[in-house]
Amino acid sequence: MSTGLRFAEQAVAASVADAPGSLKALRTAGAEAFKTLGFPTTRNEDWHYTSVSAISAAQYTPAVDVAPGTLDASRLEPYTFGGTWPLVVFLNGRFSAALSRLEGLPAGMTLLSLADASVREADTLGRVLGTAAPASRDGFTALNAAFAGEGTFIHVAKEMVIDTPIHLLHVTDARGAGLMSHPRHVLVAERHAKATIVESYIGLDDVPYFTNAVVEAFVEDGATLQVIRVQREARQAHHVGTVEARQGRDSHFVTFTFQTGAALSRSNVYTVLDGEGCGCTINGLYMLDGEQHGDHQTRVEHVKENCFSREAYKGLIDDSAHGVFNGKVYVHPEAQKTDGKQTNHTLLLSEKAQIDTKPQLEIFADDVKCTHGATVGRIDETSLFYLKSRGVGKVLAKQLLMYAFAADVLETIDNPVIVEALEKLTVERFTGDSSH
Repeated sequence: MSTGLRFAEQAVAASVADAPGSLKALRTAGAEAFKTLGFPTTRNEDWHYTSVSAISAAQYTPAVDVAPGTLDASRLEPYTFGGTWPLVVFLNGRFSAALSRLEGLPAGMTLLSLADASVREADTLGRVLGTAAPASRDGFTALNAAFAGEGTFIHVAKEMVIDTPIHLLHVTDARGAGLMSHPRHVLVAERHAKATIVESYIGLDDVPYFTNAVVEAFVEDGATLQVIRVQREARQAHHVGTVEARQGRDSHFVTFTFQTGAALSRSNVYTVLDGEGCGCTINGLYMLDGEQHGDHQTRVEHVKENCFSREAYKGLIDDSAHGVFNGKVYVHPEAQKTDGKQTNHTLLLSEKAQIDTKPQLEIFADDVKCTHGATVGRIDETSLFYLKSRGVGKVLAKQLLMYAFAADVLETIDNPVIVEALEKLTVERFTGDSSH
């Protein structure tokens, strides 16, 4: 309990600090909610397979209390997808203007720091901040709210099609050891707009730290918003990331989560299909080894009729790593003609590797088409034998089969540059050429 109290005291201290506009209200709500909620335990159904005691017992210093330091920009080059997109860099939990590249933003797009937006876009931000991901959601969302300030507000005007992704790059180096950061990004795609946001979480040095990120996405009528999350934190790090979306009529929300880093990680992707004819595509790939623990939770809430949801997660788990997948599709009584499909497929690469998978459907409408399923298996020995009989060595044969397993879900991403980069990371993971 003392650890929860310590975090609560830090949250209260953050909430009473000066903050402009709607950030002040969110911080206050977050501090109050965390004092009530605390950290989730394994008695909570959604956290049954994931203990966060390693986080709650740690002694973290808020990143906002420490100078972030500086970094040679060349160290970021391997993580910037070729370096041609607008780039927003957060170093050790703090925005870095020196490392960011914001000139030449596409027409029709507004990109501001969360603090600036609370003054310059006070009405728009005040209307949406904390509504998709309220402080009362759970302890981690409450903690994020209490420390709200670092992050971005991205607004895409109606009917604007933004072809160039915007890259939000969170980087931690050795000076980030022992820090906790709570970035919050607010994304608004107005009517018939289209945009792609890439979030990357990178650990440059293998030190312990804690990232607790929240994204609130608002996809208005006819809009398409794609959010791609790449989690490659340091092996000693802890990471909790939550994406919550609210969708209007005929909108499309697309997410992809790529997870290979952190000792303990949790990814939450939630969306509410609150407009007739809208849909979501929620995919992911997780690769775990050593003693890593990676948890993926999704919830798709069908509120209106004639909506669709597509969900596919794949996992490769080696050594003594432990994966968790819990996907829930909830269909309201009014959501007739819902079309939902959910799958989770996992390969266990060692005798000690574990996966707990629970795809769920809760349906309260009678005119629906919903399916769900999960498979857990090992590398197909027949395919392995075939490759070996054609002169392919055993190690390479296993790597080829693992890559083939992962590749089809990667190819669902609607950007060839990102697909190529993540395929390269996948190959590196299997060949041992990358640390995480």
